[in-house]
Amino acid sequence: MATDRRVARVAELIKREVSQLLFSGIKDDRVGAGMVSITDVDVAGDLQHAKIFVSIYGSDEARAETMAGLKSATNYVRGELGRRIRLRRTPEIIFLEDRSIERGTQVLSLINRLSEERKPEELSESSELDS
Repeated sequence: MATDRRVARVAELIKREVSQLLFSGIKDDRVGAGMVSITDVDVAGDLQHAKIFVSIYGSDEARAETMAGLKSATNYVRGELGRRIRLRRTPEIIFLEDRSIERGTQVLSLINRLSEERKPEELSESSELDS
């Protein structure tokens, strides 16, 4: 078993290298359909498996296309990782869509809408108290 610090270092290396591959290495047009960014990499303690969480900006159709492109590029990405990162065995990788940023944006817009709805109520209550 690798130490927690080593697992974190390997995860960070994978995140950096896959981000570079997304930017310049993967030639599949489907990956460019939506804006893609790596949000997190979860590496197993034995360094044999890595889950790569990606955030995709765009419509549902663009997201589905991009995920299909990433899944088809999995072997290429794993091969490139094997060449770029010195590990005894290159981890098996899987791409997973991360929608946490989208959910966070929805929660923030709900909070903003609630605060906007409360402002008129507070103004009317304060004007009633002043009278």
